[in-house]
Amino acid sequence: MSRLPVMTSKRVLTNSSSENAQVMAPAQKKMRREQDMHKPQAAATVIGHRQAPVAASRAPHSESIRTAGAATVAVGPSRGVLKRSTASAAPRGVNPKQAAVPKTVGVGASRRKPWDLKGKVNDMEDKIRNFQTKARSVNEEMEALKSSLSHSQSRVSQMEKEVEQQRSQISKYEIELQALSHVRQELEKVSSDKSFLQKELSNLEEKYKVMETLRDSQETELQALKMKLSVQESTMTRLQSTLRDREEEVHSLKEMVAEQKEELHSGEMERRRLHNTIQELKGNIRVFCRVRPLVSGGLSKHIQLPASDDKSIVLAKTEESHTGKVADTQKNYNFSFDRVFGPQASQQEIFEEISLLVQSALDGYNVCVFAYGQTGSGKTYTMEGEEYDDTRGVIPRAVQQVFKAGQKLAAQGWEFTFTASFVEIYNETLRDLLYTGKASKRPEHEIRKMASNEVTVTNLTYEKVYTEDQVQGLIAVAKRNRSTAQTSQNDRSSRSHSVFQLHIEGVNAGRDVTCKSTLCLVDLAGSERMMKSQSQGDRFKEMTAINSSLSNLGIVITSLANKESHIPYRNSKLTYLLQGCLGGNSKTLMFVNISPESDSFGETLNSLRFASKVNDCVIGTASSNKK
Repeated sequence: MSRLPVMTSKRVLTNSSSENAQVMAPAQKKMRREQDMHKPQAAATVIGHRQAPVAASRAPHSESIRTAGAATVAVGPSRGVLKRSTASAAPRGVNPKQAAVPKTVGVGASRRKPWDLKGKVNDMEDKIRNFQTKARSVNEEMEALKSSLSHSQSRVSQMEKEVEQQRSQISKYEIELQALSHVRQELEKVSSDKSFLQKELSNLEEKYKVMETLRDSQETELQALKMKLSVQESTMTRLQSTLRDREEEVHSLKEMVAEQKEELHSGEMERRRLHNTIQELKGNIRVFCRVRPLVSGGLSKHIQLPASDDKSIVLAKTEESHTGKVADTQKNYNFSFDRVFGPQASQQEIFEEISLLVQSALDGYNVCVFAYGQTGSGKTYTMEGEEYDDTRGVIPRAVQQVFKAGQKLAAQGWEFTFTASFVEIYNETLRDLLYTGKASKRPEHEIRKMASNEVTVTNLTYEKVYTEDQVQGLIAVAKRNRSTAQTSQNDRSSRSHSVFQLHIEGVNAGRDVTCKSTLCLVDLAGSERMMKSQSQGDRFKEMTAINSSLSNLGIVITSLANKESHIPYRNSKLTYLLQGCLGGNSKTLMFVNISPESDSFGETLNSLRFASKVNDCVIGTASSNKK
C-alpha cells in the first residue's frame, strides 16, 4: 500500500493564482529575514515517496482516498533554486515509484548592498519564479494525488467486496475515509497531522490484518457451521418423521381418551342409576338407632342388642307381681330398624352407613338427615360431634365428602356451586344462626314458597362456600348462636331445632346437563314429657312448642306414607321448612338416639315407638332434579 504524500512547507500552493499570491508574500518576508541573518540555508529538496527518512506510519482510510504515492516538498533557502521533481512531474496515471529521484540545487549568494536595488529586484524575481515553479509542482502533485485517489477508490471498492461480511466495521472506516475526501481543505492541516495520520494508518493496517485473520477464522468457522447445519438438517428430517408418527399416536390417543370419557360418563350414569336403585331398595325413609353409652361405661340391663343381628333392639322391663305369690315377670319390647348402633360405635362407623346417601345429593337428589330423641340422648353429638377428627359428627363429615366428591367429578366436566344456610326454630320462631350483626337489629324471617315449589326464608343469610374450612367456620358460628337452657334432664340442653342446609347446583357444560339438590341436616330439640323434664315458666312454653313440632313431624310422615291428598306441612315451621326434603322426591334418614339409663325407660320406649312408625312408612320413589 502506498504512503500518503505529505508536504513539510509552511504553505501549500493550490492551482489557483490567488493561492500563489498568498504564498509569495510570506516568502518575501522570510527572504528579508534571511538576508539580515547572513546565515547559509539548505537547498530546497523535492523528495519522492520512497525517501528513507519519512516514517512509514499509516493514515485512516476514507471513502475517497486510501493510499497514494507522492513527493515531499521541503522549504530551501531563500536564495536557493528549486528544480522540478521528476516524481511530481510524472504524468497522470504513471506510477510515482517509476519517476527519477529529484535533485536539489542550492544557490548561495552574498548579501546585496543597500544601494543595489536592481540586484534585489532580480533576486525577488528569482524567488517569484521559484515559487511559481513550486506552485506548478504542487499542482502536478495534486493531479498525481487525484489519480492515486481514483486508484485507491477502486481498490477500496474491491476490498469492500472481499470483506462484505465485515460491513459493520468497514462502515466505521468509510466514515473516516469520507472525512478525508475533503483533501484540499485538509492539506492546510497536513503538516501538523502528518505523524498522527501515519500512526493511524499503521494501526488500520494492523487492524486490517487482524480483520483478515478474523475473516479467515470466520470462514473456517462458517464451513464448520455448514457441516453442522447439514447434520442438523438430516437430524431435523428424522425428527420431523418421528414427530409425524407421534402426532398420529397423539391423535389416536385423543380419540381413545374421548371414547374413555364417553365410557366414563356412561359408567357414572350407570353408577348413579344403580346407586339410586340400592337406596330405593333400602327405602326412601330409613331409620337408624343409636344407643348412647352409660357415663360409667357398658350397657344398661334393660337394653339388649343381639350379637348376630345389627338391625334389632330389645327393650326389657321387669314387672313385680301384684299378689306377691308369683315371681317377677319380664316384658320385652322388640324393635327392628335399618341399622342399630351400640354404645361402642364410632362416629366414622356411623357416617360410613350414610355416606352413600350423602353422595345422592351430588347426583341431584334432595337428602334429609335428622336426629330425634330425648334430651341428653346424644343427638347433637351425632350430628355435630366435637372438634377432633375422630369425634366429628355427621354434618362436618358430610360437608367434607361433598367437597371431595365434587373435586373428583370436576375431572368429568362438572362444576358445582355450594350455598350454605343455618337456621334455628325456637318457639315456632325462625332465627338466623349465621347472623353476625347487633341483636337489636336482628331481622324477622318468614318461610315463603316460590313459584318453582322451592321453599326459601326471607332475610336469611345464604353464604356461598368454596372450601370445607369455610363451612366449618360457619358451623362454629351457628353453634355459638344456638339457644340452649338447663333442664333436669340436661344441664345444657338444646331447646330448639337447628337446620343446616347445603344447596348444590351442578353444571356439565360439555354434556349440557344440570342438577340441583339440597342436603338438609337437622338436629331436633329434645323430646321429653313435661312431668319428666319438670319444666316451668319459659321452659314449659318451650317444651310445649317442641313437642308440638315433633308431633306434627310424625303426622306429616304418616300422611306421606298413607299418600293422603293433603299433607299438613304448614302445621309447624319445622315441617314447612323441610317440605322439599320430606316429600316423595327426597331421600330421608332418621337417627333415633336413646339414653341407656333405667330411669329413661319411658322416654326411650316412646322414641323407639315413634321411630318404628317412621320406619314403616313408604313415601314413594325419589327422582333426580336434572335438566
